[in-house]
Amino acid sequence: MKKQLFVLILFLIFYARLFAQEVPSLVNREWDTLKHAWRASWITHPTASQLDYGVFHLRKTFELTVVPSPFRVHVSADNRYRLYVNGQYVCNGPARDDLLHWSYETIDIAPYLQEGINVLAALVFNYGAWRPVSQHSCRTAFILQADAATHYYINTNDSWRIVENHAYQPIPISSQQAHGFYAVCPGDSVDGEKYPWGWQDIFFDDSLWTTARDIGRGVGRGYMHGEAWYLTPRSIPLLEEKVSRIHKVVRAENIAADDSFLQESGSLDIPPGKKVSLLLDQSFLTMGYPQLTVSGGKGSIVKLTYGEAMYDQDGQKGHRDDIDGKTVDGLYDVFFPDGGDNRMFEPLWLRTFRYIQLDITTADEPLKIARFVNLFTAYPFQHNASFDCDDPELIKIWQVGWRTARLCAQETYYDCPYYEQLQYIGDTRIQALISLTNSGDDRLMRKALELFDHSRVSEGITQSRYPSYIYQFIPKFSLWWVSMVHDFYMYRDDQGFTRQFLPGIKSVLDYFERRLDDNSLIAGIEWLPFVDWADGWHWGVPPGIDLGYSSIASLQYVYALQRAAELFKYWGETCYAEKAIKMSQNIQDAVFQLCYSPGRQLIADTPDLRDFSQHANILAVLTNTIPQKDQRDVMLRLLSDVGLTQCTLYFRFYLFRALQKAGLGDLYLEQLGPWKEALDYGLTTFPENPIGNTSVVGTRSDCHAWSASPNYDFLTTVCGIQPAEPGFQSVSIVPHLGSLKWIKAKMPHPRGQIDIFVQRAGENGITGKISLPAHLSGSFKWRGDTVTLSPGENWIHAK
Repeated sequence: MKKQLFVLILFLIFYARLFAQEVPSLVNREWDTLKHAWRASWITHPTASQLDYGVFHLRKTFELTVVPSPFRVHVSADNRYRLYVNGQYVCNGPARDDLLHWSYETIDIAPYLQEGINVLAALVFNYGAWRPVSQHSCRTAFILQADAATHYYINTNDSWRIVENHAYQPIPISSQQAHGFYAVCPGDSVDGEKYPWGWQDIFFDDSLWTTARDIGRGVGRGYMHGEAWYLTPRSIPLLEEKVSRIHKVVRAENIAADDSFLQESGSLDIPPGKKVSLLLDQSFLTMGYPQLTVSGGKGSIVKLTYGEAMYDQDGQKGHRDDIDGKTVDGLYDVFFPDGGDNRMFEPLWLRTFRYIQLDITTADEPLKIARFVNLFTAYPFQHNASFDCDDPELIKIWQVGWRTARLCAQETYYDCPYYEQLQYIGDTRIQALISLTNSGDDRLMRKALELFDHSRVSEGITQSRYPSYIYQFIPKFSLWWVSMVHDFYMYRDDQGFTRQFLPGIKSVLDYFERRLDDNSLIAGIEWLPFVDWADGWHWGVPPGIDLGYSSIASLQYVYALQRAAELFKYWGETCYAEKAIKMSQNIQDAVFQLCYSPGRQLIADTPDLRDFSQHANILAVLTNTIPQKDQRDVMLRLLSDVGLTQCTLYFRFYLFRALQKAGLGDLYLEQLGPWKEALDYGLTTFPENPIGNTSVVGTRSDCHAWSASPNYDFLTTVCGIQPAEPGFQSVSIVPHLGSLKWIKAKMPHPRGQIDIFVQRAGENGITGKISLPAHLSGSFKWRGDTVTLSPGENWIHAK
């Protein structure tokens, strides 16, 4: 008994010392962003539901005798926040991630501070059951901490004030209203009479607000325990936010079509007891936060409906400029003015639109619309590339493609900005290559690569899209993720970054290895084996891929294995490289032996040789499963045989890779018919599918960044600018002018800018100038001739 008591006493002494030592170690004085505890606490409303829909305002008043500079704060929230200092808007966030990698922003608020009284104010909202599919969440909460210990008096704790804003109610959007799957936020219903107007201003009276509830300190990733959110510093810049005017009124009912309130040269006055409707046309697709400022109009109802396009009575869009007999359908907000002056309505989340319809009903007071603008919001990509040529239609494609790419890039890449706002791997690979070549900014691509790695599950594969709180698996998208890592490896000299994905790549490849049958083909894939929205493929699934054998699935595995082998070899993982090469060769042999049709001289989709697609043969060319000597003939057959299942806009990205590989890059410009048709229909961004596609989704989404691939191809195929070795250490330039007489372009490179101007000389010759940045060399090839390129100006004269 004495021995047991002695052991117990020793344990208690050790336990006491352990936790006595924990207190001073809670905050790392060096502010280690990986492993630390914060001095600030997560706070929330003391009585409101932390899980359900809710909008909240928080305030902290403090005094300064001198304004410090800098005055940095770290801030985050669940779901989201908008931060104000002394009534001025500062930023919103956090950048979208998951709970294990929850972002916080670091902001210098010194420019917004003043001597004397200051107020920090935040709008925090939680969509609850209506949150976007991409929005991970634990519960409603907010956290803010000063960077400097001398400013900890502003840290979030129970000294902050909070109130729930009961003016807000969600307006759920049905799949019928959205014409299919809808994954974004609900609309906002805002009752102006319940809104605490001026809540963010210095002298607002918050005495009736309640004390915030402290629910636990913030902690960073790597700390031993804490709340649900493991805080990590934001890895991307703040979004671009720029006020832009809405273009014009194109239709009005029961009121004159006056544009002055859009141009800020006058107001729109609506008399009492009126029911009016105005259709506004931005003239191009855009997104952001529409800001409507009104005065008076107590008892009025203002409905704002946002549309990418107008619909006729049959639910068809037709030409996007046509509005006669058409209506706007989809996401909408409703605002109930309280009769006060200069009341600004702004939705909680982004809206995507070309058209906005205002349906207004006034009661006993007139309503004045003083201002209506859009706060354009997007990832701050700069278009550092340019492309010019003697075909004006290509310039239009270039411009529309860049708009498409921009609208599909926010805190993550989006598949589409209106309906889903989800980051799918299949889309993102193409988007990231557009970013690298058109902007040179790789930060969103880095984040995407990491997010997909974070999404991996115990089976080995990534989720098809991430972040997403609803699981979805398209196993072959995991293979595109492997290829995306390889893309980064080729374009950026940061092997420390790419090497972190080595375990994930092995995990993905192992998943598919376990699904190889004795004949070395992929035998049946669970989950959603999507390939492309091709006509005749239900939900984008080709024959045999879900239940039997598929050459497409097998060859995409080969495509990933070949790229993984390069990565393994570079990283010194020789055994893995050799295994990947051997396995890819075995699968290639099996596909050719079991799926090649001597009669059609093509690879069939399955061993029964009944179904044939462009897709299978594109992958066969890209992987050299079809011998190199036959690739040119196969690709010509793919372009001429209309009996093959055809690629849509998405998979044409790989069609163009195969054309280039087979030496047929000069045919690229002839394949742009679907993009030109989109322009003919008045689209100002490129759609998910070609006009007239009869797949399950058709052309629902007018903006889909996988269709912006010409912005990549104009630089890498037409101009022919590509990395010649990993890290873009040297460049290969092999232009394919097709029918063009001349091209002029520039493309960003980590060491500077690549400039090219070439024009035809005679029947087969070419002349021009190529300028390379310092420390970059390469080669220029034209019809069998090779010219060595050096840093600086290089003059081209090839016959």
